Amino acid sequence: MPLIQKTVLDSGIKVITEEMPGVESSTIGIWVTSGSRNETPASSGVSHFIEHLLFKGTERRSALDISREIESVGGVLNAFTGREYTCFYVKVLNKDLPLAIDLLSDIFINSRFDKVEMEKEKMVVLQEIKMVEDTPDDIIHDTFAERFWPNHPLGRPILGTSETIKSMERADILEYFNSHYIAGNVLITAAGGLRHTKVMRLVGKAFKKVKKVGVKKELGAPRPKSGVKLVKKDLEQVHICIGVPVPAQPHPDRYGIYLINTILGGGMSSRLFQEVREKRGLAYSVYTYLSLCKDAGALVAYAGASPESLPEVARLILREFGRCAKGVTKEELDNAREQLKGGMLLGLETSDNRMTKLARDEMFFGKVVPVRELVKGIDGVTLAGLGRLAKRIFAPSGLTVVAMGKVNPKLLPKSLANKVD
Repeated sequence: MPLIQKTVLDSGIKVITEEMPGVESSTIGIWVTSGSRNETPASSGVSHFIEHLLFKGTERRSALDISREIESVGGVLNAFTGREYTCFYVKVLNKDLPLAIDLLSDIFINSRFDKVEMEKEKMVVLQEIKMVEDTPDDIIHDTFAERFWPNHPLGRPILGTSETIKSMERADILEYFNSHYIAGNVLITAAGGLRHTKVMRLVGKAFKKVKKVGVKKELGAPRPKSGVKLVKKDLEQVHICIGVPVPAQPHPDRYGIYLINTILGGGMSSRLFQEVREKRGLAYSVYTYLSLCKDAGALVAYAGASPESLPEVARLILREFGRCAKGVTKEELDNAREQLKGGMLLGLETSDNRMTKLARDEMFFGKVVPVRELVKGIDGVTLAGLGRLAKRIFAPSGLTVVAMGKVNPKLLPKSLANKVD
């Protein structure tokens, strides 16, 4: 019998499981293929708000009951919201999987959306927004996304804004929930010391009341906008993001993108860490990251530096972009391959990471991608192919830059100073 199995319920809900023999835990998650990109400007942040509200009580359980039940067995109940999906998950010992499924189905189907609790939770979300706004090395990434993908939901903050959260009424939230949290948008994945047949028996019974009819509206792919935006703030550091468009998550070039990201800023041996921090001591935090969606993508370099050091830090980042466009060495490529594969394989030893991989594979590729296929894809990237990809994505005309703090535009590298908004 295969370790990974997929079944579609009569309602349209997809259920995918992976049996991990010898593992003592199981993790099960409900994934809704609706996130911040499905929101309008007026409803910005509603997906994240709903994530909070589902923990505030059902017809059978109070918010305290929900916490007590899962903690009484040493389990973990949590959730997160992204640009293209929302996930609610539970990790428990194998024997407690029935409780996990009952709890997840209860909060997903029977949440009360109590008006009093909703108003209290608004205050919590507003504090979360203020916390991000008070943390420049967090808010810079939202500011970058807004500048990079303007006038598109992917460019708006997942948390929403204080204004949109304050304006949300219970009827608006219920309307969004009832139209988006429907069977056709729901994927359930589970991994660990479990059996597919048992999961199906429990899930089939617990989730039979999920609504089938709804709507899923979203804009098409965003158009990246190049240029430079400076945000003046009275900060001790200047925080800077420099990014370029890259192929979307499902694109065949994704393996090359993973490797370029690793070589540039994916660890302490990466080019940017060595050049900016180790050799010159210009920044404590410097790295690159990928923001990959189903139809768009960005590779972004981040650094936090003193106002005096910013021009040199920006110059070094641009220099490394240019060096990548001219090619990488065989040693760099080989090291990045092993780093990627090692990190991936180590991560997949846990049931929660396996559960997440099942979901992301299904959402982005419509199938479970075997680990051997991932390894083959990483190993299949050649020096020449990586060079062509890097040359394409690091074109100077495609740069988007956002800097926040005490920024003197006259001190920026000339190639950036000429493009300030």
